[in-house]
Amino acid sequence: MIDPEIRTELSRRIAERIGEDRRILDDLRAEISPLKSHVRKIQPRSVTSLAFVGTDGGNNQLKFDPFLIQIIRVVDSSNNSYALDVITPESDTDELSKRHWENPSSELGQMMRFLAVDKLWRLSPMIPSPSREDKSPSWVQVYRELTEWATLFHLIKNRNYGTDTLIVFDGLLRSKVFAGEFFAKYLNGIHQAIQEHQNNHHRRIYLAGLAKHSKVLERYELAMTLECVLNVKYPAYLEIPRHVEAKAYVWPEYARGANQQGIEGESNKFVGGKMYLAKFGSSVSDPIWPIDIFEPQNDEAHLIIGSLLADAINGFPVPHYPRCLQIAHQNAALVDFDFDVLQDEVYKGIRRALGTDAPTLDSFLLRTADVAARRY
Repeated sequence: MIDPEIRTELSRRIAERIGEDRRILDDLRAEISPLKSHVRKIQPRSVTSLAFVGTDGGNNQLKFDPFLIQIIRVVDSSNNSYALDVITPESDTDELSKRHWENPSSELGQMMRFLAVDKLWRLSPMIPSPSREDKSPSWVQVYRELTEWATLFHLIKNRNYGTDTLIVFDGLLRSKVFAGEFFAKYLNGIHQAIQEHQNNHHRRIYLAGLAKHSKVLERYELAMTLECVLNVKYPAYLEIPRHVEAKAYVWPEYARGANQQGIEGESNKFVGGKMYLAKFGSSVSDPIWPIDIFEPQNDEAHLIIGSLLADAINGFPVPHYPRCLQIAHQNAALVDFDFDVLQDEVYKGIRRALGTDAPTLDSFLLRTADVAARRY
C-alpha cells in the first residue's frame, strides 16, 4: 500500500500536471473538431466478405517447450488453412528461404518470387542471416507477419471468386518489416491482381484492413467524445486526414500516402491504406474501429465500409465487429483438443531426442507441475 502522505502528494502533483498541460487536450479538440462535419452515415452493402487470421503464437504457447516451437498457420473464415509451418528461433533462415523459394505451392515462396528476392533476411532486415550471432527470438514474429502478407497476396492473385468479394485483413494495411521498396512493389502487385479480376472475370475484389487498436484512436478518442464526433445514433464513419494521422505516430512516414513524399523526396514505403474511423452500431457509445481502405480503392470507401457494416450487424460474440474476422479468429485458435494433441507431439519429439534418457522426462514433468495452482 502507498503511504497516505505519499498518495496525497501524488494526487496533488497529478492535478497540477494535468492543469498545466490542459492545453494539450484543447489542441487535440481543435484538431478534431473540424472533422465533425465530415461524418457520414454508413449504408449497408451486399458483398461477400472473407477474412483470414494467423494463429497467434502469444496466445498458444506450448508448455514445457525448451525449443520455443512456433506454429505458423493462417486460416480464413471459410476454415481453409494456408502456410502451415513449424519453426523455432534457431531455425536456419537460409534453409527456410530455400524451402519456400523452391516450393511452387508455398504462399510465402510465391511472394518472394514476385519480389525477386530469394532470401528471407534480404526480404526483411528484421530476419537474421545464418551468419549473424545476435539472433533475437522476435524474428519469428516478423516471419509470421510476412506469412500473413503472403497469404493476402495469394488470395488476391491466385484465387478465383464467383461474386464480388471484400477481403478483410486483420490489422492495418501498413508494415515496416519489408526492406527497401519491397512493400511498395508488393502493394503494386496487389493492385494489378485486383484489376485483372475486374478485367478478366468481371469481379470486384475489395481490400480493407481492420484493427482493434490504433495510435490515432488512442490520441483523439477523448477529444472526439468531447466534441461529439461520431456521436450519432446510426452507423457512421469518418475519413482521417493524413496530417492529423501523422501527429499520432512517432514516425510520420507511417502515415504517408502514395502521393506524398518525405524529407529529400523519400517515397511511401510503409503505407498501403487510407485510414477511417467507423462505428457499426446505432448507439452513441458503440465501439469505434480503425479501418484502412486499400489506397487505390479510396474512392469506393463508402461501398467497402458499407460491406463491413453488413458483416458486423450480426457480429458475435463481439457485437458490431465484422463476423468474418471473428470466425477466422475462432478457426485459427489452437485450443482444447487440437492444443492437447500438439502438446503431446512436443513430448513425443523430446522423448525421441532424449533416446535412452527418455524415461527421465516423465519424472521431470511431474516435478515441474504447477504447484502454485493447488491453492485454488
